[in-house]
Amino acid sequence: MKLLLVTVRYGIGDIILAGLPYIHALSKKFNSKISLLVKESSRANDLFADDDHIDEIIALKNDMDGVKGVFKLSKELKKRNFDKIFIFNSSLRYNLVARLAGIKSIYQYPLFRSKDNIVHSAKIFTESITNEIVSTEPNLIIKKADKDMDENFKHICLGVSASGPTKRWNINNYIRLAEEMVKKTKCKFYIAGGEKDLDLINEFKNSDVGKNCVSFEKLSIKETLPIIKNMNLVVSNDTSWAHIAVALKVRALTLFMDSPVMAYGRYSSRMVTVEPEGEKNSTTHDTLGKDKISFDTVLSEALKLLN
Repeated sequence: MKLLLVTVRYGIGDIILAGLPYIHALSKKFNSKISLLVKESSRANDLFADDDHIDEIIALKNDMDGVKGVFKLSKELKKRNFDKIFIFNSSLRYNLVARLAGIKSIYQYPLFRSKDNIVHSAKIFTESITNEIVSTEPNLIIKKADKDMDENFKHICLGVSASGPTKRWNINNYIRLAEEMVKKTKCKFYIAGGEKDLDLINEFKNSDVGKNCVSFEKLSIKETLPIIKNMNLVVSNDTSWAHIAVALKVRALTLFMDSPVMAYGRYSSRMVTVEPEGEKNSTTHDTLGKDKISFDTVLSEALKLLN
């Protein structure tokens, strides 16, 4: 049986929290590997390289948009002779693509729905197909983990990057956090960010606490996974690094400043969240609370999780 799952949200975190548990559940239900139709920005090739539940990863290319794109995409899918398709969105476009591709069994979110909780919708949809309770806990499968970690240190990853400035705790706060943590225990820090974050990474490196830190700036997502797998803790803005961590069964202290904590912060028992002062389960995309995150709260929670 050939299965296709369509999840075309933009981010890495999205495909982990609103995709990964449900990919596994559907693969197990039908006792078959499952192919994915995804955007390249999800980095699915890096994330799922070792996952035996997944067959082919099909990238949704720019020329597959628009009216002409419908026919080009349906033609690509028709070549693969899929038996079933699971469409994790409410777009009529993908329903039409599936029909043009000759896929007989089409499962999809209710058409034209404009708002949803990214995790709850995926869970309810998958459970309606499997007739089983599906856990929201993601499990990112990698076959190799970095074993060369000095057990005399606590290994802490700091997710200093973010999708925008309103979602990013000031780098000086991360530096200060590291300075306070090394007063309590021996720590080694790993700075999670890419080439776009070089200014932040260099600022951390040039601080007193950054002399022996490790930076992810030149590593692919796939190369970072074995390192993150062996962290004692990840402290991060609400960005992909936090979601990767919990999927690798690592505790993540995640700072929600300008994104909905109820959608992105409540799907895993391994995720502990900090919101701006005055907020409780209430942050949204318009909270703009990066200057209201309590430093003392972050430090206290981080030390608690390390112990």
